[in-house]
Parts: sequence; C-alpha cells; structure tokens
Amino acid sequence: MASGTREECPSVSLVVPLYNEEDNVAPLVEQVHAAMANVDWPWDLILVDDGSSDRTALQLKQSLLRYPDTVRVIILQRNFGQTAAMQAGIDAATGTVIATMDGDLQNHPQDIPRMVRRLLDEDLDLLVGWRWQRKDGLWLRKIPSRLANLLVGRVTGIRLHDYGCSLKIFRTSVLRQIRLYGEMHRFIPTWMATITSPARIGEERVGHSPRVHGKSKYGLSRTFKVILDLLVMYFFMRYRAKPGHFFGRIGLLFGTAGVLILAWLTWVKLYLGEGIADRPLLLLGVLLSLVGVQFLSTGIITEMLARIDYEASGKKPYVVRTMLPDQKMKGQSDGR
Repeated sequence: MASGTREECPSVSLVVPLYNEEDNVAPLVEQVHAAMANVDWPWDLILVDDGSSDRTALQLKQSLLRYPDTVRVIILQRNFGQTAAMQAGIDAATGTVIATMDGDLQNHPQDIPRMVRRLLDEDLDLLVGWRWQRKDGLWLRKIPSRLANLLVGRVTGIRLHDYGCSLKIFRTSVLRQIRLYGEMHRFIPTWMATITSPARIGEERVGHSPRVHGKSKYGLSRTFKVILDLLVMYFFMRYRAKPGHFFGRIGLLFGTAGVLILAWLTWVKLYLGEGIADRPLLLLGVLLSLVGVQFLSTGIITEMLARIDYEASGKKPYVVRTMLPDQKMKGQSDGR
C-alpha cells in the first residue's frame, strides 16, 4: 500500500506479547476470534511468548492446533522484555495494519475493528487506545500513570491521555520505519512522531477490565525506568541528527562559566594585587573550563559518528510520504 492513501480492505496482524500468562492464553484467543468474526478483512493473530517460565508456550501451541488458519506463534529463546517481544511480532507481521495489545485480558479485542476503521477513514498512521475508565489500583497504577503521561507529554510535546495503553493500531508502512529497543514500547507514539506528523496520531477511548488471572508485571520500580527512558527519548527527538548541538550547548554553558571565573580572578590578581592561589574559586574555574572543553569535544565526535551512520547505512534526514505527480520526468525514457 502506498503511504498516504486510504485502503478500503486492509489486512490486519494482531501482535500480542505474553510472559507467564498461561491462564489467559485460551480466553484471549477466544475473545480475539469472537471480536474478528464479522470483519471482512484477512487477519491473523501473532502470539509471542517472551521466554515464559510457566506453561504459556504449551497453551500457545494448543491454540495454534485449534486455529491453524489464523494463529501464529513465536517463542523467544529467553525473556527479552516486552519491547523486544513486541518487535519480534512486528517483524513477523504481514498485514498492512498492525494492532498490538497486552495478553492479560485487560484490553478488549472488540475495540480493534472499530479502531482499524477509524485509522483508515481518517487516514491516520497511529491510533492509541485511551483507558478512560481504568480498572487498576489508584495509588500503584492510576496516579503514577497519570503523572507519567503528563511528564511525557510535556517533555516530548506529544500530548496523549494514556501512553501506557498497549492497545494501538498502526499503519505498517510507517511503523516499519522505526525499531524498538530497551523498554521503548511505552514511547511508540513519540518515536512515530519523529517520522510522521503528530496530526496523524489519534486517540480512541477503549474498554479496560481488571486482571483476573496471573500477576501484574508493573510496579513503582518502572517509574524510574520511565524517567531514564524519557531522557533518552528527549535526546533522540531533539538531537538525533545533530548531537553536537546537545553536547555543544552544555559545553558552552560550563566553558563560559569557567572562562568568566578565570577572567575575574585574573583581574583580581593583576589589578588588585590579591592572591588567588588558595581560592576555591580558582579550582572551580579550571574545572568548569575543562568540563566545557570535554563536552565540546564530545559534540564534535558525536557529529562525526552521526554523519558516518547516515552515510554508511544510506539513511536520509527526512521521510517522504508521497510524491506528486507520480510520473516520470519529462523526456525520461520509459525503457522501451
């Protein structure tokens, strides 16, 4: 499908990463098939076992035997994390539209057909689920999540109500232009905004249920990971193609402060005749000047590495969505 065109009959790949969800596999597969029973698109369900230590893999194989035409199973060698498992499913997807959701039965598969239709009707690249009536604990899940959403929105400029909702619908041609590493699945909308317009990212209210089986993989410890990942995300959004500006600004700040301190101490020594050797300010000025030089040098090195990366990989500092008119240049041979 050419990017930027509406597709009347998509093909949909639903990607679900699972980790120690043995009791949820069978009802999950049943719910997905019930939700997709009346759609007129080809679709498949890709279940990714992220190195579970329980019987999740066995349950997935049984689901494959029951639904061989629609179910595909990927079993990872070990536990790589939700982001890696999601990327494995995305790599295996063949649909022109990719839907992702959690395997804990808290997301509602019946929301998927409606979201796919809206993605196509409004010509969006990403539609994010919004759990507006969330069925989680107030202090351990809701409040930290709301604070994280506000923080991420303010830092990245992509303001969404629910970054943490795994139920998302993607246009495959756009999603394939990014790669997910670490624990960056929670920042997928922000990554998408680096290659498409934020106006092509929408939100949709979706259902949410309390967890019945299994144990939640989330907790307060994830708050610190979010903060660290957010710093990385901020760097990549603002300075991926110009890292020298990031380190250069810091270097100029420290370097200028150090030079000003040393200049003042020089004036004190030469014109006032006062001793400066035993002043802590002298050590601070020298330290700030050296730190400034180090950051400036780091900026130059990162600029060189960025240029090498773009040239070696053939990457371009832009993404073309479509080109109009779609025809050969005047006078160009058609090869006949």
